[in-house]
Amino acid sequence: MGYKTILTVLTDPGQQKQLDSAIAMTRREDAHLDVFCMGVDHTQSGYYYAGASAYVFQESIDKAMAAASELEEGIRARLSAEDVRWSVDSAVAQVGGLSTLVGMRARYSDLVVLNRPYGENAPADAEAVTEAALFEGSAPVLIVPDALKEPFGKKIMIAWNQSNEALAAVRRALPLLIAAESVEITVIDPSPSGPERSDPGGALCQMLTRHGVKAEISVLARTLPLISDILNRRATEIGADMLVMGAYGHSRFREAILGGATRSMLEKAQVPVLMAR
Repeated sequence: MGYKTILTVLTDPGQQKQLDSAIAMTRREDAHLDVFCMGVDHTQSGYYYAGASAYVFQESIDKAMAAASELEEGIRARLSAEDVRWSVDSAVAQVGGLSTLVGMRARYSDLVVLNRPYGENAPADAEAVTEAALFEGSAPVLIVPDALKEPFGKKIMIAWNQSNEALAAVRRALPLLIAAESVEITVIDPSPSGPERSDPGGALCQMLTRHGVKAEISVLARTLPLISDILNRRATEIGADMLVMGAYGHSRFREAILGGATRSMLEKAQVPVLMAR
């Protein structure tokens, strides 16, 4: 079973490369593309002097509604020339309600396509949208560093650490793994006392092979401080054009403060990354 409903969430007119990636993925999977245009009200209650809040809130909501409507109109004009099935909707949310709104959309999607939420050109709400899709929507998210380029999904690398999150990502990526020409299960510095002991990645490789995936295992030493740097280097070495990995094995708060593989990959990813949890 492939991806039949693909969602992308836009909050800024400058996210054209993200839309391009979503269109390309929809065309590849012969799917239906849902585009959700959001106007976000960033007004914070209690910041203004007494009596001013109601006026400020209304003005901010009006601006967000106008922005969402303008964005939707532009996206409809763009998609009318494309050869894919699509639908566009828009809504307005305050910052605190963004996660719920995005989560409800992502929940009924097979795949969410987003650009990297960090970097110079990333919209202010990109991080919140990404986390909402992963946590509230429980959806697999394809993070694209720039624009989706062909060939895509020919050589896929799986970041395997035996976690529930990594296994969830693999299961969500099965349609792409089956279609790939080759798949490498990359294991970094496995513990000899772990559940897989002397055969790290073996059970996963067997499971994938039974699905027809052309999989092999590579066990790497931890030669760099950050797992993300090792994964990016390995992807370059083998010419991988996609990475599959679990998201947020630790809490979002911990990764925001102390760092973690998920946050680091969201910042440094050089190839598209399919994440799930």
